[in-house]
Amino acid sequence: MVTLRDDNVTPPRVAIIGAGAAGLMAAVFAARGGAETLLLERTSEGGRKLLISGGGRCNILPSEVDESRFVTDSSANSMKKILRSWPLSEQIDFFEKDLRLPLEKEAETGKLFPASQRARDVRDAMLSDAQAHGAKLYSHAFVTGLEPQEHGWRVQLANAPALEVNRVVIATGGLSVPKTGSDGSGFAFARKLGLKVNITYAALTPVTSNDRRFHALAGIALPVEISASDSQRSYSARDAFLFTHRGFSGPAVLDVSHILVRSQDEGRRDARMYVNWTSLDEEEWTRRLDHARSGTVLGVLRRELPERLAEALCVHAQVDPARTLSQLRKDERRRLLDALLRCDLPWSGHEGYRVAEVTGGGVDLAEVHPKTMECRKHPGLHFCGEVLDVFGPIGGYNFLWAWATGRAAGIGAMECVAQRHQVTKARD
Repeated sequence: MVTLRDDNVTPPRVAIIGAGAAGLMAAVFAARGGAETLLLERTSEGGRKLLISGGGRCNILPSEVDESRFVTDSSANSMKKILRSWPLSEQIDFFEKDLRLPLEKEAETGKLFPASQRARDVRDAMLSDAQAHGAKLYSHAFVTGLEPQEHGWRVQLANAPALEVNRVVIATGGLSVPKTGSDGSGFAFARKLGLKVNITYAALTPVTSNDRRFHALAGIALPVEISASDSQRSYSARDAFLFTHRGFSGPAVLDVSHILVRSQDEGRRDARMYVNWTSLDEEEWTRRLDHARSGTVLGVLRRELPERLAEALCVHAQVDPARTLSQLRKDERRRLLDALLRCDLPWSGHEGYRVAEVTGGGVDLAEVHPKTMECRKHPGLHFCGEVLDVFGPIGGYNFLWAWATGRAAGIGAMECVAQRHQVTKARD
C-alpha cells in the first residue's frame, strides 16, 4: 500500500473509538495511510469479543459468502455495495499475506480459523500492524461525548482532557455480551447527532423453553434444518442444534433466533420455530413407517436419531414409542411425520444480550456513504462494525462485515491525508 506522507503536511488526527474487530481494522488502514491514529479503548486491552469468539479460536471468516444471509432493516443494496468493497478473497489475502497469519478451513463446517487456533493471534497481529505504522492505543479511555467543530471534532473523555481531531471513527460495537465492554454508546452518540438508529435487538442468542420434555434432552446435539417465521419475517438455517437445560442453542438456533426475539420485543409473540431433525424427506419417512414388516415406532426412529430424542418426539406426537408399525394408525403416522419433519418447538423467550453473539439493528445505512462509511450529515464522522444495522449468521459472517466496514472507514478517515497532500503540491 502507498503511504501518503509529506514532510510539509501535518498528518491529520483520527480518533477511533473502540478497539474491537472493526476498530482495529480501521486503525490498521488509517495508520497505513499516514494518519495520526488514536485508538481509544474503554477496557484494558481491547478486542475482548474477538478473543472469546469461536471458543477462543476465532472463526475469522467464512470460506464462502451468501449475501442473502445478512439481515438488515436498511437498504439491501447499500449493504451489498459495502460487502463487495472488499471481497472475501482479498480479505483472506490480507490476513495471510499482509499480516502473515495463515488460515485453515475446518472441513466439517467450511469456517476459516487462524492456523494457530488462537483468537489472540488475530487481535495481536492487527494491533501490532497498526502500532507499527504509528497508531497509539489508549486503554481505559471512556469517551463521553462528541462535538463537531469547524475543522474537525472534539472528543470528550471522562478522565482526561478533550481531544481535538480531524476525523472520528465510531467502532463501539453494540449491546451484546456487555461483560466485554459493549454498552451501546455508539447508538447514543448517533442519536444525539440526529442520526437514524433502527431499533436494536439481541441476535444470535439461545432460545429458552418452559417445556420440560425437552429439558431432559440437554446435551444432545445434531445437524438439523430449522426455520422461524412470524407475520412479518422469516429465516432458515442448516447447522448444528443443541438441547440445553434452559431450551435450545447451537448455530442453527442462534441463526434464526432474531425472528423470535423481535416477535417478543414487539409484543406479538406470533413467531414459530420448526425443525426437520434428519436428512430424510417425507417420502422416505413415510416408506419406513408404512412398509416395515416388523418392529416398533421407536426402533425405526432411533436408526436416524439419538434414542432420547426419538422417545421425546414420540411423546410430542402423542404416539406410544412401543407401538408396533403394523398397529400404527393413519392419524398417528401423520403426527409422527410432523414431529420428524416440521417439529413445532415450544419456546418461551431468549437469553438476550448477555450471551448474544451480535446486536441487530443500529445506525441506518442511509446515514453513511457506502464507500467511506462517512456520515452524510456530519463530515469527518465514520461508522463501522456492529454499530451499523447489519448482521450475519454464525460462521465468520460478522467478522467479514467488521473487516469490510473497518477498512472502508479507516481508508475514508485517512483520505484527508491525500487531500492535504494534493493541496500542498498544488500550492508548490
